[in-house]
Amino acid sequence: MTVTQTDDFTATNSQSTGPVLTRWDFISDLDIVILNYRTAALLRSCLKSVFASKCDFRWRVFVIDNGSGDDSAEMVQNEFVPFHDNLTFIASPVNGGYAFGNNLALRMICPLPQEAATADLTPAEQVERKLLHIGSQPQARYILLLNPDSIVPEDAFQKVFDYAEQHPDVGVVGPKLVKANGELDLACRRSFPTPEVSLYRMLGLSKLFPKSRRFGRYNLTYLDVNQITEVDSVVGAFMMLRAEVIRQAGILDEAYFMYGEDLDWAYRIKSLGWKIVYYPGTTVLHLKGESSKKRSYGALLNFYQAMIVFYRKHYARQTFFLLNWLIYTGIVAKGALALLRNALRPGAKKRVS
Repeated sequence: MTVTQTDDFTATNSQSTGPVLTRWDFISDLDIVILNYRTAALLRSCLKSVFASKCDFRWRVFVIDNGSGDDSAEMVQNEFVPFHDNLTFIASPVNGGYAFGNNLALRMICPLPQEAATADLTPAEQVERKLLHIGSQPQARYILLLNPDSIVPEDAFQKVFDYAEQHPDVGVVGPKLVKANGELDLACRRSFPTPEVSLYRMLGLSKLFPKSRRFGRYNLTYLDVNQITEVDSVVGAFMMLRAEVIRQAGILDEAYFMYGEDLDWAYRIKSLGWKIVYYPGTTVLHLKGESSKKRSYGALLNFYQAMIVFYRKHYARQTFFLLNWLIYTGIVAKGALALLRNALRPGAKKRVS
C-alpha cells in the first residue's frame, strides 16, 4: 500500500468498537514505523532484516520518506511495496523533522481524541466536550519506532513483544543497541538530564567516572549492559510503546526538529505512571548517525537546540534562575565549541551529536 501525503497530511481514523477492547479488535498487534531521510542503502538493509523477522503475531510496517529527494522512495516502491501486503509507504513532500515525520504514521495508527476549544466553557462542559471526541481507537496494540540505520535479528520483535505482554505495567521497552564497532550505543538506556545530571555531563565527570552511581547516571554506565533495568528513557532508534500509552501521553512534540523527542516523550510517559524498561534480551545493530551525516552542521545545531528545548520545558521553572543561566550558558558554549571542532574535522570524521 502506498500513501502519498498532501500538504495538509490528512489522516483517517478508524471507529471505536466500545470501551473494552480485545486483541482481535485491533488490525495489528505491532506496527513498526521507520522514518527515512536520504539513507536509501541503509533503509534497504533495514527493511530486509525487518521482513526476515519471525513473529507469531500480526504486524505491519509503515515507511515514511521525509522529503529525501533521492532515490529512497523509488527503492521502497519498487523493491518492497509490491511484495509485502503489510507495508504502507508514506511520502512527505517536505522534511519537517523527526517528530513531524513519525507523527504522520502515528496519527494514522493511533488517532488521538480531537481537542476542542474549551476556553469559554465551564469545567463540566469541558469534560463533556472532551468525552464527545473520544471515539477513535488505535489500529495496533503496540507501536515501534525503528531507525532505518538499524539491523534487527530475526527474533528481536518477538522477544520485545513477549516481554511487554508479560509485564502490563511497562509502557515502553527498548532493547540493547550496539554500534558497528561492537560498543554499546549509550543512548539505549538513559536517565533524564536533570540540572544535576546535566552539570556532571557538561563538566565531563560522566566520562571521567563512568562507574560512579553519581556521575554516571545519564547513560547508566555503572550498570551491567546485560541487566534488565527500569530506566527513564530508551532511544527512538528502537522504541516500542503500547498504543494506550500514546493515547494518554500524546504523540511526539514537533517543537524538536531532531534529537530530544524520544526523551521528551519518555518524560511525559513516566509522569503518567508507566514504566520504561531497557531489555537486553535481544541485541540490535545501530549504524548510528548515518542519516545525520548528510547534514552534520545542522544535526549538531539541532542536538544542542533540543537540549535547550527540553530543559526549558521540563526543568527551568523549578530551578533557581542563576543555575538556569549557568546551564543555558554551558549548553551554548559547549555547542559552539562542538561546531567549531566539527568545522575543522575532515568530512569523513565529522560528528553529528
